[in-house]
Amino acid sequence: MPSSVRSRARERNSVLSRPEFMSLNHQPLCSGGGPAESRGGSRRLGQIKHQTSQQSEEPTDRGSRDRRESTKMPEEDCMQLNPSFKGIAMNSLLAIDICLSKRMGVCAYTSSSWGGCRSMVALLALTGHGITWIIGTIVCLTRSNTLAGQEVLVNLLLALILDVMTVAGVQRLVKRRGPWEMTPSFLDCVAMDVYSFPAAHASRAAMVSKFLLSHLVLAVPLRILLVLWAFLVGMSRVLLGKHHLTDMVCGFALGMLHFSLMETVWLSSNTCQTLISISTLSWSPFF
Repeated sequence: MPSSVRSRARERNSVLSRPEFMSLNHQPLCSGGGPAESRGGSRRLGQIKHQTSQQSEEPTDRGSRDRRESTKMPEEDCMQLNPSFKGIAMNSLLAIDICLSKRMGVCAYTSSSWGGCRSMVALLALTGHGITWIIGTIVCLTRSNTLAGQEVLVNLLLALILDVMTVAGVQRLVKRRGPWEMTPSFLDCVAMDVYSFPAAHASRAAMVSKFLLSHLVLAVPLRILLVLWAFLVGMSRVLLGKHHLTDMVCGFALGMLHFSLMETVWLSSNTCQTLISISTLSWSPFF
């Protein structure tokens, strides 16, 4: 009988040592098991206390990190799986804009489909560059002898400076890259036309064309050519891979806004004459 009792105690101990029966170790043992069972139960209780003490001594930084991840993951999953309608629409429009702009960049490189026309398109884009128009306006202003001509040229020069500074500020604020990630040229860096949004050439072409149409008497064919020139200058930058289509459209809108603002603060001929006299006195020691 004692041998059979000890064998049953050993079997019970081996069964209770399994993980799924660990909770049974906390229950009191039957009194009929004898002293062997009580000694085995006390040893198991000591092992369990030792394991729990080791687990409690582990560092808590991993637990806190797991809790932070568990609190963050549901929010990220909700943002990815349940986006808003506005976010879906904006992402779709941006994807279409990038896709169309890349397709229209046929003169981006010499190896592109229209790479042979790259130099001609670049020359067309140069006609809408800010440095070109500012230098040309200053040269015409020095050669003008009439008050009306000086008035128009001074206001045009101020509008060009306003356009360059505003576009450069918005580009620095948005910092959108072009569709082909090209390095800006030297003239672009001088004119602070480094980023893509908005298109500086499109803004300048729209403002200049509207300015000349409003203050110069031109024949109908010349007026049509002036509007066509503004559109082609904006498109040239898209063909060269410098800007997106939305950059060109926003550039045209910004150019019209610059024209409206310049018309609001239009300087009279007397004010323009005073500015010319001050600038002449300021630059006379250098010449």
